[in-house]
Amino acid sequence: SAPRCYVNKRLLDVSVLKGEPAELSFTVSKDEVTGTWFKDGIKLTSMDGITIEKQGLVHKLIINKVEDIHAGKYRFEGGDIKTEASIFVEDPPQVDKVLLKNLTSVPTVAKAGEKVKIKIPFEGQLPVRATWLKDRMELADDTRIRVDKTETFTMLSIASSERKDCGDYKVRLKNDSGVLEINLKLVVVDKPQPPAGPLKIVESSANDITIQWKPPKDDGGKPVQRYIVERQQVGKNDWVTLGEVPRSCTTFTTNKVEQDMIYYFRVKAVNAEGTSDALESDEVKAVGKALPGAPDPPEIVSASRDTITISWKAPRKTGSSQIVGYIVQKRKKGTMTWLPVNNMPIADKKLKIANLKKGLQYEFRVSAVNAAGIGEASEPSQPVFARDSTKPPDQVQDLKVSSSDSTSVTLTWKRPEAKDGSDVKGYEVEMRSSKNLNWTKCNTLPIEATTYTVKGLQAKETYFLRVRALNDGGLGEPAELKACLEATCPVVSPRLLIDDTVKSFLVIKAGNTIRVNIPFEASPDPLVTWLKDGLPLPKRATVNTKDGTTQLLIGAAEFADNGTYSVELQNGLGKRETFSFQVQVTDIPKSPGPIRLEENVPNTVTVTWEPSASEKWENNIYYTVLKRESQKGVWHVVGDLIYTNKFTFTKLIPGRDYYFRVVAKNDLGASGPSESVQPWRIRKPKGEFQVKPQKYRGVNQNQPPRFLVWLKPHVVTMGSECHMSCAVGGHPPPKITWYKDSRDLSNDPNYFCTNDFGVCSLVILGVTKQDEGEYMVEATNESGHAFSKAFLAIKGNN
Repeated sequence: SAPRCYVNKRLLDVSVLKGEPAELSFTVSKDEVTGTWFKDGIKLTSMDGITIEKQGLVHKLIINKVEDIHAGKYRFEGGDIKTEASIFVEDPPQVDKVLLKNLTSVPTVAKAGEKVKIKIPFEGQLPVRATWLKDRMELADDTRIRVDKTETFTMLSIASSERKDCGDYKVRLKNDSGVLEINLKLVVVDKPQPPAGPLKIVESSANDITIQWKPPKDDGGKPVQRYIVERQQVGKNDWVTLGEVPRSCTTFTTNKVEQDMIYYFRVKAVNAEGTSDALESDEVKAVGKALPGAPDPPEIVSASRDTITISWKAPRKTGSSQIVGYIVQKRKKGTMTWLPVNNMPIADKKLKIANLKKGLQYEFRVSAVNAAGIGEASEPSQPVFARDSTKPPDQVQDLKVSSSDSTSVTLTWKRPEAKDGSDVKGYEVEMRSSKNLNWTKCNTLPIEATTYTVKGLQAKETYFLRVRALNDGGLGEPAELKACLEATCPVVSPRLLIDDTVKSFLVIKAGNTIRVNIPFEASPDPLVTWLKDGLPLPKRATVNTKDGTTQLLIGAAEFADNGTYSVELQNGLGKRETFSFQVQVTDIPKSPGPIRLEENVPNTVTVTWEPSASEKWENNIYYTVLKRESQKGVWHVVGDLIYTNKFTFTKLIPGRDYYFRVVAKNDLGASGPSESVQPWRIRKPKGEFQVKPQKYRGVNQNQPPRFLVWLKPHVVTMGSECHMSCAVGGHPPPKITWYKDSRDLSNDPNYFCTNDFGVCSLVILGVTKQDEGEYMVEATNESGHAFSKAFLAIKGNN
């Protein structure tokens, strides 16, 4: 009898990456046990790629490099013991290591306006789902940007690149075996923006003019190298180049001017990509040096019996050069004579004036000084007594709002109680809005009355108001309104603010978010109504309206979300404003229905199938038919781009079994297959047969198209000539049509097509990056059609 063996280890399931080695190991208790290995019920022996070993008690099955065909159930039999385990082949998405290193280590650089194509071929278990993201947001197709996805590659195409396309991109490749993420960087370079304005005139005279500017806000992705300065005389058309300055300098002085002539100046920034548009100045007149203007009247800071301190601000007009100091003058109130306080200009804008006579009332004025001399004097300050300061007044009493309308508020109050003989000289009114913490004066001069109207208020805003009394001792404590005042809001008819960011047609992938923002203006807030196909929105949709924007949000789009959406605004004026847009939700199609096989014509099989359920919501679906002969076990495409639910296969060989499968496809990818259950066979004729003479009808010479020489892949250098050719047979001579990426090239002048007795050629005189892609030649006659495909790759000149 066979030796009895005992298992001290059992076979374990193994999950292996495609291309990696795998090993199944089993241990028995007796050395004389002979073991046998099986895969899916078939006995295995040592062969290429598979090794069967026995090392003492250990029996091993070793696979040097796992492929898809190695997946399955393995069984070991030895003595009276049987044990089984499975090998699972994991095939996550993979990208060529050299290509992956080039993509991730070196940014892709393009010039603005150029086409950008980033193609990433990949391998892995199908289906592979490819997603492109920019700055963590998934890219969607628009007028410039397109994302192509096939079973072997994914490609990002930008028709005309712009600076805003710069950023970090991520490509996520995912299948049932794993995820591969690739981080890319795209840099788009362009000429710089114009220098930042305004173009200031720092100094102007009859002999020279100095201008100043700021660097551009965007240097175009490459550093600014220099600035070009030009001048145009008013009344002439020509611009004259005055010179260039390095990027570190943003000022320029020219002496190429004539007195009393008027000029325009402009500045351009230059980087390695080109020259920016110009920043232009207003009119500049070359005149003699101008004196500074008059400052505002000086303010009294403090006063005592023999000193008074004043302060002032620089004048708005500084003249043709910088201010170097100020001259202060004084006079007794009621006199006409101004006396100098300082003989040399002082740089500070505050001065303590001493040696004053107690009890007299003084006025002060200030003049600014620049390189041209002493400018115009300011208006006199408020009169002030040279005496010890008095105590500021108390708060005003009974401050309240007496009346208001949509743009103004009228305040009234009572005088504060006078103390120590300190009479009130006037009042100051201040205000601030709820959005601002700073108080603003409403009156420039003190108010003598105890009422004041604040004008120019904004609608729908809240204000705080306060009043302070003042005397010779200064300003008293403010009295503030306890309540806030809200101005009446004017009525504004509702109006939708539709611009280029609001699209009238949206294509959304199933599962992605539908988010639509519609800006509007209206006062008071309008009633906002959203509808889908004229009916209320489904429960999954949410609407959020605030701050002049209404938003529609659907978290995960479904096919039921297809339709026409509309938003309507209405307020108290009775006016309505409406906007509508279309939403189409799409996805990889669902599998076709069951397959039926029929022999409508002898020696042929007609494959019919139920349409994919996706046809209910999408029109751009077509089908691919594949066949497999049971002896070979490899699927081959026999029909593609089929827009019906029927296909007839004619090349049957009697006695062979055929299996068929159908796949639905659209722009996003392919569905799972639907397969025939039973094989199709045309039985070979048996037995003797008699040939009955028939009337001679002639020989039918018709033959369906067939390729004698197939298209081959090409790799050519950009700018060179590409010549693709094949040979076709058939009777009558087939009609030949060339395609690129499914686009008919018959009427495209960039491609030259010939057909010389069945030798078909396509010539591209000077290839560009846009010519890269998949080419197909289709041959058709009344007996059938055939096609051949090949890929054209373009490499750079260097």
